[in-house]
Amino acid sequence: MDHFLDQVEACVPALRRYARALTRNVDLADDLVQDCLERAIAKRGLFRPTGPVRAWLFTILLNLYRNALRSYHRRGEQVDIDSVPEFATPAPQPGHLALAEMARAIETLPLEQKEALLLVALEGLPYQEAADILQVPIGTLMSRLGRARAALRVITGTPAEPHLRTVK
Repeated sequence: MDHFLDQVEACVPALRRYARALTRNVDLADDLVQDCLERAIAKRGLFRPTGPVRAWLFTILLNLYRNALRSYHRRGEQVDIDSVPEFATPAPQPGHLALAEMARAIETLPLEQKEALLLVALEGLPYQEAADILQVPIGTLMSRLGRARAALRVITGTPAEPHLRTVK
């Protein structure tokens, strides 16, 4: 089988995870990943193996997501009837509540901070690879991560990690 397609296939779970974290909607995320894969395969002649296929795919996915957001803001919001909770839904467990609170907190971050945080924290990408995907210098990535983490601490009421606290 084609080595390029093997590399693309290996990236699908990570692309799906990232897309779901960005969109917070399984169907939109799956559509985003499908569009990304279609674009990557159609444009494979443009791929220059100077770096990993993974970074190239994440860049495509991120650009498609940003384009979809711009389109969404022009059209206005549509509500999926299936996403409206029913009144008889049982209360979620405490761990689920904390996770849901963190997901809501991440949603409030500016897009550039959210994208950076999800690439590094969710996908575990090295800083340089995340910076390359976002097409920013590594210092800019670090700054976005710092601001995102600080904002999340404020939103969730979580104190800074002990080694990051200032001593008075």
